[in-house]
Amino acid sequence: MIALSEPVLGGNEWKYVKQCLDTGWVSSVGPFVERFEEAVAHYVGADHAVATASGTAALHVAMLAAGIQPGDEVLVPAITFVAPINAVRYCQAAPVFIDADPETWQIDPSKVESFLSEECELRETGCFNKRSGCRVRALVAVHLLGGACDIDRLVACARAFQLEVVEDTAEAFGVRYKGRHVGTSGGVSGFSFNGNKVVTCGGGGMVVTNDAARARYARYLTTQAKDDPLEYFHNEVGYNYRLTNVQAAIGLAQLEQADRFLARKRAIAAAYSRGLEDIDGLAFMRVVPECEPAVWLWTFLLPAATTLAERKAVIARLNAAGIGARPLWHPIHELPPYREYQAYRIDHAMRLYGRAISLPSGVGLTDEQLQRCIDEVRRAVGS
Repeated sequence: MIALSEPVLGGNEWKYVKQCLDTGWVSSVGPFVERFEEAVAHYVGADHAVATASGTAALHVAMLAAGIQPGDEVLVPAITFVAPINAVRYCQAAPVFIDADPETWQIDPSKVESFLSEECELRETGCFNKRSGCRVRALVAVHLLGGACDIDRLVACARAFQLEVVEDTAEAFGVRYKGRHVGTSGGVSGFSFNGNKVVTCGGGGMVVTNDAARARYARYLTTQAKDDPLEYFHNEVGYNYRLTNVQAAIGLAQLEQADRFLARKRAIAAAYSRGLEDIDGLAFMRVVPECEPAVWLWTFLLPAATTLAERKAVIARLNAAGIGARPLWHPIHELPPYREYQAYRIDHAMRLYGRAISLPSGVGLTDEQLQRCIDEVRRAVGS
């Protein structure tokens, strides 16, 4: 089986991990944690970075740092991995689901704008949903599949309606929008370094912000909210969310290879596009203008008339042929934990889910494996 995405550990990973083992610094305290935080902040062009145990932990803390409170509402995309929506619920806030743009597959900024202008009202104390009466506190801008959402337009809209912007950059390490790395345009963002990401720690995440106060608060929360560590005094609920020194060592070694990894990701995407562009009816994700994507997972759409059963059959044929293909995430607003929450004009999310297939995209994918994936897709779709 050609895996969907496997890490390549070909740099200083062994050397740095050995330093951790030799010195005994294996837990959440150690020099590699700070080095990794500084390196990530420098790479993405942010002032501050706080390492966390996972990307989901980073999103949770980012949302708390953005001021999301119990009873608030938060605008989220209907199509994404479930982690950012779970993080909204960790804050005891409620998601409001927004549709995907049919071309870019990112959260649709026009529907964000129409929801806020038509369904909400601005008061002195903020933006309120006329239907629920709840305050709409924030927007989660997810950069999907190694692309970018139209973050400038979303930030401008959010500011007009007094919303905070939390960027979910879990799938977007290396993505640049108008020359800026994504995750630096909103107030705070969360990165992931899971094993299938461009740069991995085996797990782990990072809160990134240009706001020193929010960075301090994120660090405070991730270390159990210790006000007086010596006396174990805590003023509020904290979390055991810190990254270990061993994981940070792996992450630092991975980061040293990031540019090479990203170049390979883009080469893989270009090869897929060339190899499949002549198949009638197939569609590829369009990137927003002035975006340099990382193409975390190269994904395509089957023809418009494809049924969900037919898409499942294509994935089954690919898996049987040894190709680790997978579908796009099930639209979150239809999952049992989230059916009770408001979903605003969802026209495209289910159609994308019913047609989308992600193909193996790991940086270690060989040219021979890549060609095999292309050949098997052509057989599976009948071309």
